[in-house]
Order: sequence, then C-alpha cells, then structure tokens
Amino acid sequence: MATTEVEDRRNSFPKFAVGSDRSRLETKYQDIIHEELKFSNVVSYVGNKSIPLLRLYRFKEAFAFDFVNEFIRRFGLSSKDYIFDPYCGMGTTLFASMLKKIPSIGIDRLPVATFVSQTIPLFLFARNGELRTTFEHLKETVEHVKPASVAMDVAIMKKAFLDENLLALRKWKAAIDSLPSPMQEVFLLLFLSILESCSFTSKDGQFLRLNRDKKMFTPKEALARKVEDAEQDLIKIKQFYGIQDLEGICLPQVYLGDARDVSKVPFERSPTAIITSPPYPNRYDYSRSYSLELCFHFVKNFEELKNIRFSLLRSHIESKIDTAERPPHPSIQEVVELLGKQELNNPRIPFMLTTYFIDMKKCIEQWSKVLAKNAKVAIVVDNVRYDGEMIPTDLILSEMAENVGFRVKEIIVCRYKGNSSQQMKKYGRILMRESVAVWELDSK
Repeated sequence: MATTEVEDRRNSFPKFAVGSDRSRLETKYQDIIHEELKFSNVVSYVGNKSIPLLRLYRFKEAFAFDFVNEFIRRFGLSSKDYIFDPYCGMGTTLFASMLKKIPSIGIDRLPVATFVSQTIPLFLFARNGELRTTFEHLKETVEHVKPASVAMDVAIMKKAFLDENLLALRKWKAAIDSLPSPMQEVFLLLFLSILESCSFTSKDGQFLRLNRDKKMFTPKEALARKVEDAEQDLIKIKQFYGIQDLEGICLPQVYLGDARDVSKVPFERSPTAIITSPPYPNRYDYSRSYSLELCFHFVKNFEELKNIRFSLLRSHIESKIDTAERPPHPSIQEVVELLGKQELNNPRIPFMLTTYFIDMKKCIEQWSKVLAKNAKVAIVVDNVRYDGEMIPTDLILSEMAENVGFRVKEIIVCRYKGNSSQQMKKYGRILMRESVAVWELDSK
C-alpha cells in the first residue's frame, strides 16, 4: 500500500485530548493494533452471499463463513475443541464449526436468530429433490387452509404488505405448519426469508424502511425461487464437504439464552474458544429489524414483541436504565459527560452507551467463569461516534477483559468506516475502526 495512502488514513484518525482516558487506551494498546484489511469483506454478511445454505436467509448483522474458518485455523481448533458463540445470530460460527466436525454451542436472545441457527443444519437431512416435492404438495394444499394467526396489532404488519400478499402469506404459513419435522422447520426458514421481498419493507439500519415503489414478489413465486436455491445449495455443499450420510457431523447445540447470564446454559464441558460478534452500540433494535419474522411466528401480539425488545442486550435507543446505573469504564464516563454538554439528536444516547457497556462487562465476566483455561476469543466489534465523540469499543472491551483474567493478544483492524455526510461537514473526515479483538484466558 502506498505510503501516502497510509499517512492520509492516519491523518483521518480521531484525535483525543491529551490526558483523556481514550488517549490513554490508544497509547496502552498501540503496539498490538495492526491492520489486516483483507478481512473487510468477511466481517459482514456480504461474505455469506455465495455460501450454500447460509445465503438463504439474510441476517444482515452476521459475519461471514470464511471469517470463522480463518479463526478456526488461527486458533488451531479441532474436533477436540468446543466452540461457544454467545450471540449466535444466524449461526455462522456454529455452521462452520459443524462442517469442520468441531462441537459447538450457541445462544441468542432473539428467537428468530436461534431458530435460524438451529434450522440451517437441518437442510442437510433433506433428500435430493425432497424440497421440490414438498413445495408441490404445499401448492396443492395452500388454498384450502385457514390463514394462520399473526400479530396484527403490531403497526408495521398493517403497513408492510398488500392485502392479497398478507392473506397469501398467512395461508402459506398455515400450510407449512402442517408439515412434519424437520421439513416444517426447513420450510418455515424459507418462508421467513421471503417476507422482505413480499413486502414494502427493507432492513435498513435501525428499523424497517418502507418503500411504496419497491418491486415485490408474490409468496408463491418468492418461495419457488428459494426452494430452487436450496436444492442447488444442498448439492453443492454435500459435494464440496463430502457429506453423504452425515457420519461424523456434530449438530450444534442452540438455545434461547442471555449472554449476560450463562449459568443455565447446558455446556457439555468448558468451551475452548469463542468466535462471535455482539451487537454494536449503534442504536439498532433487532426487534424492529426482524419484526415481520417475529410477528409471523414468534410473538402473538405487540406486548410479547415489546417484552423481547426490552430483554435484548441494551444496544438500542429505547434501552431502559436504572437510576443507580453508572458508566462502567472511565472512557465511557468521559464520553457521557461530554455528550451531556451537547445538543444531541436523541438525548437517550448517553443512557444507551452506559447500559451497553454495563451489559458487555457482565458478558465478559461470564465468559471468564465458563471458558476452559487458555481458551481463545475472537470478537468482532465496531467503534462508533456520536456528535463527534468517538467510542473505542474494541479497546474498552479489551480492558474490561483484562480486568477479569484475559490477556489481550492483538487488535486486528479489518476495515475503516467514515462518518456520515452530516458529521463530515461539522467535524471533517474521521475514520473509525471495525476490529477483531483477540484475547486468551489466563490459566486458572
């Protein structure tokens, strides 16, 4: 890379005030921060778009299959290990581990996430052509079933669909519910994957964006395309991995759970590695982004949806804060005090930052208790900025990890993100890291 390009990038890094806690952190870890920008396309879902089966459902906050494989290799993991993903999302870590014949366990607080993680491996049990045959059976029965009940008191459900598409989707859901397991779960995943394309909505940042001019598909044509994609994927993945009779395949364990308290997670033994990416402190509310999926299967009404919203790790703007809760790290205290003097576009941002890092501190403390000695951790995190104040999430979490017995081995910069056009006008061009923090638990 040209020297001028590197210098230009360095000139765009945030400058912290001398004596500030964030400046202390940058100095403390500067020798182990290094760039591996080849990771830029695998710390997001983009890298999964060509991966059989994982491409079927768009969980846009996921990292990529190749990222997991790289850290399995770097950590030297084998079938003797036991991988834990405390925010399993769509199950990329679990799926990659399974194909490497490494036992794994994952939890997530979002029910649609645990469902997808559990279900993707079940596709491997389908015989050649079985998905097409089942789809033809569904087409014959769908017109004769009573529409499934969905959470129609949630506002987005009344805005997201044409009336005819909503009725058709409810009928397809009812027909799928009548299938035996595991074909029921397999088709339910395919069904959930078409909701966006059959609606006016698009997953966009913190919420579902409505676009009345959007081209949309009927449920029948959208599902037909997904079935064909899945059939092709099964052929590819079975050939590539030599999967014929599933011998030696170790299906991942997946549970609905909370990373802030893993005391009830039924670990078979102490995990030897974590490969994960927690929610970022970026205001995204997954109960809104995935509200269509939740309303079609996982909640009966708005009250149940709201309960999920307030049970998630507190990374979104509606996060509730207790009056006794305080920033758990000096850098967060510093940022909260500075933001308190600004006129923010949302005055709850300081509360969200406080609760996010309180929750992440709890998570890291939990890992230190359940992991095996010398266990390795790779955690993808994103630094964020509010009103010009950058929060070095990678360094704050790393210092929290050090405080409970982890050694920080390296901070790998995967890519840099620029600020928004509004922030650019006000503060100039400032780059933020998206990083992999690599830790190792000290011997107990």
